[in-house]
Amino acid sequence: MSTDVRLKEQLPALTRRIVETYDHVPTIHHLGHCPLPSYDTVVGACEDLKEILYPGYRRRENLHLGNVTYHVGDLVDGLHDKLTTQIGRALRHIVSAGRAATEAGLEPPPIPEAVRGCTEEADFEALGQAKAIEFLDRLPDVRRVLGTDVQAAYDGDPAVRTLDEIIFCYPGLEAVTIHRLAHLLHRLEVPLIPRMMAEWAHGRTGIDIHPGAMIGDHFFIDHGTGVVIGETCEIGSNVKLYQGVTLGAISFQTDADGHLLRGTKRHPTIEDRVVIYANATVLGGATRIGHDSVIGSNVWLTRSVDPHTTVVLERPKLRMRGESPEPTADWQI
Repeated sequence: MSTDVRLKEQLPALTRRIVETYDHVPTIHHLGHCPLPSYDTVVGACEDLKEILYPGYRRRENLHLGNVTYHVGDLVDGLHDKLTTQIGRALRHIVSAGRAATEAGLEPPPIPEAVRGCTEEADFEALGQAKAIEFLDRLPDVRRVLGTDVQAAYDGDPAVRTLDEIIFCYPGLEAVTIHRLAHLLHRLEVPLIPRMMAEWAHGRTGIDIHPGAMIGDHFFIDHGTGVVIGETCEIGSNVKLYQGVTLGAISFQTDADGHLLRGTKRHPTIEDRVVIYANATVLGGATRIGHDSVIGSNVWLTRSVDPHTTVVLERPKLRMRGESPEPTADWQI
């Protein structure tokens, strides 16, 4: 069956109708402005960073101590150029967005200290380079913390056989790796790019960690699908989460005009050596889970618990009915 060429005559009119919406709904296009950070370039930078953090596991094979310096040096040089450009674009955009919001009488976004008072004629690439260098300079520290995360996964999962298996296969480590990088950029007040990285990892792993969340060493997410960790969450060392855990907010505070208050502590604090089992929900900025506590599966928790506390639901009753005419028992689990 061939296509009807006559139907294609409708397409120019359709195109005009679509373009008309760019005037009517101007908040969801970015036309006539300086370039935004490139999603593909940011993703490529993440892949380069993983190659540096876990050499020999990713793209380049046959690495050894005799040639790894050249390989890493080449990656670092390329990342310097990529991040300089992308961070510069993000800084320029936030300045432009802040000015536009102010002119429209809207609340402007938070402006990083490095660009406060800057005009759009500022040298944003130079500012981006400074941030890129500071970020790259901290990669050795990131590797050291990730080493503890890999060990925590090995110590916490009897199904794993080798550390290599964790680095190759575990989505929890993938998500935490990107989070530690994104959190570092977040701490450096780089706009947009940390969220782009976090959502890329979220799409790959099903684990949603806001770049603002503070997470200690020896952190392990087992299985991982459906885990949500909010922006103002604080997690100590040697914490273990299972799939479906939500560390979220109870509600959102608003000002007198009904606008959301941003920058407040909305998500819980999890102290050291806490285990939170599958599908548990812990909510609220004032909620603190004391160290060495255990939160059982499916628990809904909106208040703090003391250290060394175990919180579980009462055992539900499971009724099973079969085809047999004989009486069936009630089973409890």
